[in-house]
Amino acid sequence: MNRVLMAAMTEVGETAESLAAQVGVDPKTAQRWVSPGRTPRPRQRAQVAELLSRSVEDLWPDVLKRREPAWFRPWVDIEREAVALRWFELAWVPGLLQTEAYARATLSMESLTAEEIDERVAARVSRQTILHRSRPPLVIAVLDEAVLRRQVRGDGGIMREQCEQIATYGLLPHVQVHVVPLDTPMYLGMGGPFTMAEMPDGAQVTHVDGQVRAQIIEDAAEIATLGRRWARIVGDALPRALSLDLVRKAAASWT
Repeated sequence: MNRVLMAAMTEVGETAESLAAQVGVDPKTAQRWVSPGRTPRPRQRAQVAELLSRSVEDLWPDVLKRREPAWFRPWVDIEREAVALRWFELAWVPGLLQTEAYARATLSMESLTAEEIDERVAARVSRQTILHRSRPPLVIAVLDEAVLRRQVRGDGGIMREQCEQIATYGLLPHVQVHVVPLDTPMYLGMGGPFTMAEMPDGAQVTHVDGQVRAQIIEDAAEIATLGRRWARIVGDALPRALSLDLVRKAAASWT
């Protein structure tokens, strides 16, 4: 029996029935979550954790044991500790903003088994718990508009849901979403995506993606170069309100 989950529910006055209604599942499904080995799907875990003001790691520690690729784990640890994350994406939705369906679609293109895909989807979605902490990091995400316009598996519903989630997260006080419009001429972001993390002690660490694996950069000169590029990329992006309007229009365009 998941006694931690039961205690958390009691503490805030929630029942299986009330959780089921808020998460959108059958009450019998929610009742099974307190049984050993029975857990919600990744997105539902995040929703339940938020409703109970607990972390996913607290409620289901066994599910979230290091499922991300070994080479990516150092960055996940940095991401959890960071007080600010500045993220630019040219082709993908940032992992912290991805829906479960979008994450599954991206990972399904890799040479992975069904079990490996399930594990990596769970790991990716679980990272979003940092956005719901009592003291979440500041997250500034800048996307090229092409990210919002590229079809996924011929299923417009996946992108509609994804754009809607970006718009929802973009309303959080500690999350800012900016979009570089498609009609923007060549700009520095076309050199590739990167994420800059600011740590509690003021140190700066950067994550740069690659086709095979990413690298973590701690060299001060290289970080300074990326910082200047970041400033120019943000300058090419729309303001926050206009960006969210564009995201909502993109969501409405997917049928």
